[in-house]
Amino acid sequence: MNTIIRERVERMRAYMRANGFNAFVVVSSDPHSSEYVADCWKSREWISGFDGSAGTAVITLDNALLWTDSRYWLAAEKALEGTGYQLMKDGDGVTPSIVEWLCANLNAGDVVAVDGTVCSVVETNAWRGPFSVKGIKLEFAKDPFDELWTGRPSLPLGEVQIMPEEIAGESARNKLARLRAALEAEEVEGMLVTMLDEVAWLTNLRGCDVEYNPVAVSYMIVTLDKAVLYIDERKLTEDVLKYLAAQGISVAGYGDVWQALKEYDKATILMQPSKCNVAAAMAVPAERAVFRNDSPVAKMKAVKNAVEIEGFRRSMLSEGVAMVKLLKWLKPAVEQGGITEIDVDNKLTALRSADNSFKGLSFATIAAYGPNAAIVHYEPTPAEHSVLEPKGFLLLDCGGQYLCGTTDVTRTIALGELTDEEKADYTRVLRGHISLAMAKFPKGTCGTQLDVLARQWLWQSGENYLHGTGHGVGHFLNVHEGPHQIRMNNMPAHLLPGMTVTNEPGLYKAGRHGIRIENTMLVNEFCETEFGSFYGLEPLTLCPIDTTPVVPELLGDEARCYLNRYHAMVFEMLSPYLAGDELEFLKDACKAI
Repeated sequence: MNTIIRERVERMRAYMRANGFNAFVVVSSDPHSSEYVADCWKSREWISGFDGSAGTAVITLDNALLWTDSRYWLAAEKALEGTGYQLMKDGDGVTPSIVEWLCANLNAGDVVAVDGTVCSVVETNAWRGPFSVKGIKLEFAKDPFDELWTGRPSLPLGEVQIMPEEIAGESARNKLARLRAALEAEEVEGMLVTMLDEVAWLTNLRGCDVEYNPVAVSYMIVTLDKAVLYIDERKLTEDVLKYLAAQGISVAGYGDVWQALKEYDKATILMQPSKCNVAAAMAVPAERAVFRNDSPVAKMKAVKNAVEIEGFRRSMLSEGVAMVKLLKWLKPAVEQGGITEIDVDNKLTALRSADNSFKGLSFATIAAYGPNAAIVHYEPTPAEHSVLEPKGFLLLDCGGQYLCGTTDVTRTIALGELTDEEKADYTRVLRGHISLAMAKFPKGTCGTQLDVLARQWLWQSGENYLHGTGHGVGHFLNVHEGPHQIRMNNMPAHLLPGMTVTNEPGLYKAGRHGIRIENTMLVNEFCETEFGSFYGLEPLTLCPIDTTPVVPELLGDEARCYLNRYHAMVFEMLSPYLAGDELEFLKDACKAI
């Protein structure tokens, strides 16, 4: 594989020479700024061999580099061995940014190229100033991988399904009316909807074009009097076409969006610069484009209606039953020997499949044993995986797509004997998880203001984790959803009642172990006082948290009481669906400590 990657890089360099490019930037995204992309847009993976969901490759005539964040440093280092690529640890405080590196290593008059259909307006705007100062030219090139990538997959053609209103909780027609009201409030006459999950939510359609995400490759242009869905019509059955017409949505071909943007005849069109590719932005007459950081669709989608919330509860119930059955099976199976990380993944998928509403995984299962768990986004493969032993930790981060909701849960499970360090680390992570779970906060609070609650006990020991603490979760949609997040860097979106958000602090020690504990939470109203409205977090996830590693004096009484209350609730909700040994296991796992 390493030789193949080197050959692909050399083919790219030949293409660059032929077109007068001194550097080519290959981003991880697609024309819709997706986190997960269809196979046809996995160009960065093809050119580098690194398959993580985040990363950017930069190829010059003499160098090949890959930037990725802390979640993937260990995995990327392994993937890039022997490829000729240099790993650039984005966010470590030392590594230069892509722009800084290019400015330091290119000369005035040199040309940096990027495919403008997969690079956002925000990204390219950040490059223009420094490049201009250095005299470097930025050029938006035609997708080179149409020429370089032999056997490149074609655009997906998965059939689209209607999400009934009794599951969605609101009609597409009503959602469009709410969007139009938001556009009028923004004093714009239309919007280009680029994000696939926003199109799916707005239309109440679900697809299967992208692994783990039930979306269909498409755009929408919504104006005050018209809504057009741009999609390959081969995906649409007669029933779907009739449904769309009834909701006031017309249909055009996926590629027709470019001409529609050129011919856009309203005074203004709203675009989100961080989510809109630069080619789409440039297609609209400059005087018509209005750029705003926030998407009104994302704001509406993030606040779940009562039907969606009930759907989350049902999906969490199904997930909880499957998880308890897995946990009951796990330790005895490990003690018998021969159980691998892949076996755990397969077993859990089989248990989930007993529910007819289960439609697949919401992301690739992370079943990471021992040192593998220190690789934040580790994924076992047939070629590389570990056999579980009755000692140490298994970190299991998993999620499912159910017709009524999306799940995301992480448990770190003691398989046997633990070191004092493992127990202490586990307890500090758990205490951080509980501290955040117990938070009460005033209206107007954003996730950044709460992030320290989950980290405080680690910080007191000089420890930290570099990923975010929480993200929104879609309703039978993408497992990662914004605009709100809980993380150290500033995320200004307010937490509002009806939002889902994960609570997942962790700790990772290379070569030793990794720990993460995650529940999906629901933001609820807490109380009204003379100081205004206050909110809190309700755990939606129903799954026992392992108490065997807990060091009582490190956990504290308040956290212990919360954990006991949580486990009492888990037992009450799950026990009617379990019997025999599985019920006894749940009772023991949920007993008060």
